Amino acid sequence: MKLDLSPRNLPLRLATGAFILNSGLGKRDVPPERAAGLHGMAAGAYPMLSGVEPARFVKTLSTAEIAIGACLLAPIVPPRLAGLLLTGFAGGLVGMYLRTPGLHEPGSIRPSANGTAIAKDVWMLGAGLSLLAASRRGR
Repeated sequence: MKLDLSPRNLPLRLATGAFILNSGLGKRDVPPERAAGLHGMAAGAYPMLSGVEPARFVKTLSTAEIAIGACLLAPIVPPRLAGLLLTGFAGGLVGMYLRTPGLHEPGSIRPSANGTAIAKDVWMLGAGLSLLAASRRGR
């Protein structure tokens, strides 16, 4: 696997990596009420998560966000791998947005007032797909 250390992916990786890393660090020590809220929203969209204890869910989410953010920021991680990680993570967030009633207008994908904060995660999906497309062009 050849590493691509060119600057063309740097803005995408810095912006998304710093954002996700900060999000993960911010979830390290959340109070039980916040953990329950995060878990409830995720379990509402992905019922298989309902059996996971909220504190464990948030600890796992925090660890995953820190790892993904660090991979995006580390220039040694190939763009294709960084793109796969970011696309998978952002895809899960966009899926949660689409599956949660009240986050988008009825019959539409347009965000409601309550959904704007989560709908913005679509930019991370676009960034991940762009990293994948750029790595594909280099082959």
